[in-house]
Amino acid sequence: MHYITGSSVQIVSDFLSWFFRSYIEILATITGLIYLVYSVESKIQLWFFGLITSLLYVYVFYSSGIYADMGINVYYVIISVYGWYHWKYPGKNTKIDLPVSKITLKTGAVLLVITLVLFLVIAKILINFTDSEIAWYDAFTTAFSITATWMLARKILEHWLIWILVDLLSAILYVYKGLYPTVLLFIIYTTLAFVGYRQWLKQWKVQPKAQYE
Repeated sequence: MHYITGSSVQIVSDFLSWFFRSYIEILATITGLIYLVYSVESKIQLWFFGLITSLLYVYVFYSSGIYADMGINVYYVIISVYGWYHWKYPGKNTKIDLPVSKITLKTGAVLLVITLVLFLVIAKILINFTDSEIAWYDAFTTAFSITATWMLARKILEHWLIWILVDLLSAILYVYKGLYPTVLLFIIYTTLAFVGYRQWLKQWKVQPKAQYE
């Protein structure tokens, strides 16, 4: 006959305590994975799950003191609405899906300048107005995430390359903060960003080169 030992009870108690502290983060992880699958498949449903994930992470990051990532999730809520509308109504010919596009040199240069400015501004805000211990790190991932999400909304192929870098750095950050379900999510994000790039590149090669206004 088996008996429940005190250590077993403690393990169960610790797990339940962790679960009830982290259930919002766990739910955000699940919806985030669904969002990413739809992103890789280039399906418009990604924006609904992106919206839910972002709302949940506003709470998670505020509670963890990762203020820039909290702020970017507010931005994600807004860009989710914009992205859904732009994908659904890409231009005059709304019967055809918004095509995958490749970034031009001019657009890339403009986005790089804007991203660097955002990086410096966000870092200064975090340093001067918050108790963030990781201001420069947080500002870097936040600035490039803003750019990548806008590129996703415009269905620009190279946004996946930015996500590979940002997701990998974010996973390291969340290990430091002890957000382990989110660490798992971002490791998966990094892996699927490679898959997403390959899938979108294949789509770009075979799609009609339609132009939208």
